[in-house]
Amino acid sequence: MVGGGQGAFIGGVHRIAALMDGELDLVGGAFSSTPEKSKASGQDLMLDPARCYGDFKEMIQTEKRRADRMDAISIVTPNNMHFAPAKMALENGFHVICDKPVCFSLSEAKRLKDVVDKTGLTFALTHNYTGYPMIKEARALIKNGVLGQIRKVIVEYPQGWLSFPIEKEGAKQAEWRTDPKRSGIAGAVGDIGTHAENLAEYVTGLKITELCADVNRVVAGRVLDDDANVLLHFDNGANGILHCSQICNGDLNGLNIRVYGELGTLQWHQEKPMYLQHKTTEGHQIYQPSVGKLSDFTNANTRIPFGHPEGYLEAFANIYRNFARTVRKRMNGETPNEFDLDFPGIEDGIRGLKFVETVIASGKSNSKWLKMR
Repeated sequence: MVGGGQGAFIGGVHRIAALMDGELDLVGGAFSSTPEKSKASGQDLMLDPARCYGDFKEMIQTEKRRADRMDAISIVTPNNMHFAPAKMALENGFHVICDKPVCFSLSEAKRLKDVVDKTGLTFALTHNYTGYPMIKEARALIKNGVLGQIRKVIVEYPQGWLSFPIEKEGAKQAEWRTDPKRSGIAGAVGDIGTHAENLAEYVTGLKITELCADVNRVVAGRVLDDDANVLLHFDNGANGILHCSQICNGDLNGLNIRVYGELGTLQWHQEKPMYLQHKTTEGHQIYQPSVGKLSDFTNANTRIPFGHPEGYLEAFANIYRNFARTVRKRMNGETPNEFDLDFPGIEDGIRGLKFVETVIASGKSNSKWLKMR
């Protein structure tokens, strides 16, 4: 692991997700930009001190010489520290799983794709919300024509945790997300807007072709955006609305999506992830994991019997499990199946950064509709 040391929220989430299914073991890492903190973090995790490194370069160079070398690295750092360790790991024969957005900028992401393509190694991106069983079911229903032609997509991700300038009060998670040197050109748009964009495209199977954005900095003195409203056009002619905000005081992690087709509607809310609503003029049906006849993809990403809730950590774990199974099969000369390969990759990362850069450009432009190129 690169990053995720003492005091880092997301590092713990990644470790739980990675270890949940027994497909992966954590053997070492460079857990902090401070060597002392990295080693202390490794000690907290009861790892071999010899495999707790001062930085990612030392880790990769040392591990590639070991007989029991690591197979992959997980990158859980701020955005500006994704590209360098991912590139070096791939070039030295290690598979990579990386937190989103994939890189600091679109140009970095395109360069990284070249490395992924050249090495032929496995690269996964933790757009973890695609791992929920009911998101798999929504995708399958739409693919099978249950909604008919898709007409409208509304996807929202409201949060309220940045309603006040807590980055100025020492809040670590707020500090780097509001710092353009570490986060990039976007704040809320890059942090949670990319999740909404990815979810909309994953569920519907459509691609955003152009957008019109209103991008705001609501909290006084904040450098990056904390709120955005985006109109969308999709490649089948459907339109949509994407709203992401971190100043919606009272909202926690309200990611939700509504897909309207000519034959009905699907609705899903991340804070109630076990329920997928299917509405038509003739009635209302609720899908649940392990209840009734569901798609093979849904069942492949469901762990426990009906009535027992699966949530955020399990969805995250589905990304890691599918990544691990893909890596293992490729290492053994086997071909991964469609269930193994069901995780976001470098192309999703590039789509996300195209979205970020187009939204920010549209927000600054007087001619609002801009194409995603």
